[in-house]
Amino acid sequence: MFDFLLTKEQKDLREEIRDFTRSIDRQYILDMDAEKIQYPKEILIEAAKRNLLGLRFPKEYGGRGLGWVEECIALEEMSTLGIPPACLYALVSIVGECIYKFGTEEQKQKYLKPTIEGKLFCAEALTEPRGGSDFFGATTTAKKENGQYVIHGQKRFIVGAKGADYFMVYAKTAPENPPRDSLSCFLVDRNDDVEVKHVYGLMGARGGGTGRVLFRNTKVPAENLVGKENEGGKIFYRMMIPERLTSAAGALGGARAALEVAMRYSTRRKAFGMRIKDFQGVSFKVAESITELDAARALVYATACAIDSEVPHGVQRRMVSEAKKFATEMSWKVINHAMQIMGGIGYTNVYPIERALRDCRLIMIWTGTNEIMNLIIQHELYKEMASGKPAGRDTEFDAPEAFNEEEKIYE
Repeated sequence: MFDFLLTKEQKDLREEIRDFTRSIDRQYILDMDAEKIQYPKEILIEAAKRNLLGLRFPKEYGGRGLGWVEECIALEEMSTLGIPPACLYALVSIVGECIYKFGTEEQKQKYLKPTIEGKLFCAEALTEPRGGSDFFGATTTAKKENGQYVIHGQKRFIVGAKGADYFMVYAKTAPENPPRDSLSCFLVDRNDDVEVKHVYGLMGARGGGTGRVLFRNTKVPAENLVGKENEGGKIFYRMMIPERLTSAAGALGGARAALEVAMRYSTRRKAFGMRIKDFQGVSFKVAESITELDAARALVYATACAIDSEVPHGVQRRMVSEAKKFATEMSWKVINHAMQIMGGIGYTNVYPIERALRDCRLIMIWTGTNEIMNLIIQHELYKEMASGKPAGRDTEFDAPEAFNEEEKIYE
């Protein structure tokens, strides 16, 4: 962390979060990975007791009225517990964003406030079996009947499904419309018509209650529509900001924790009569890792500052896509370096590196694969370029034959 850039209040918050993460019993984390615990409700309840959930939301709803920089500080520290606790912690911010930005006051009182207080638990039902990255290809439907909506369909890979009291659900309300104008967003209470059909056996990121959710003619009150009917696309585009920035911030803590374990090991382990930290093959991996980690941290916190400053949405969208792509790929590289530094022992469960490697593989896939991030990054940059002339010197004509129009043939 670049401490010199943090205010005293931000440093104090970081210490609060660190105190919280130190309080979590190691056996609880091990039981999550062993799937003896499928949903760590106790972690969220304790975080709420310490007023650490929903930091960005106003105090009237239980938050602290802080910004994205503080949220990233918290998530970087939370992710040292592993991906599942950090993700469930972030869901309060993600689902909360939807309710706070687009919901009614009644929805904020009924859902947002008790979620921040640790009295309700939420999940975001977005991905579908036939959808994946094709979000607008959703087939879950919501039909209005007798003053309420009836939702039918299924969602999968829903983190937190096992323990959620309610779901934020996107469903087709106007399938005849263009895809981006066909969806609506709902808050759906868990009831007998909502079934968590399957909790997945995951390679990593275990214990977060990730499941498939079936909606069988689920009745939803009209007042649980978030925003306007058929404007779920607008909500979705806004929601990709918290979705992806929380993933990027979480990637920092996981990578940092693994690197710290490997560096400590390298100061103790000897080979050929030397500490292995003194071998160039090891020390250069450390140098590469900390450089990538610091670069990712700089991008993540710059993005947080940009969003707090309310730069244009297209710039936010590009930057958060860059941050998610770069930070998650960094995490994979750094944790792999950590395992390589430690050699065979890093591949065993004597150290937590193997779990960290299994966990971090997922974050390059969820909330939009990194290939989708590439599409967004270039798309938004071309839009920025088309909107006006270069901000600085136009260097196109700084070439000897720059005005040779006969050679500048474009079609």
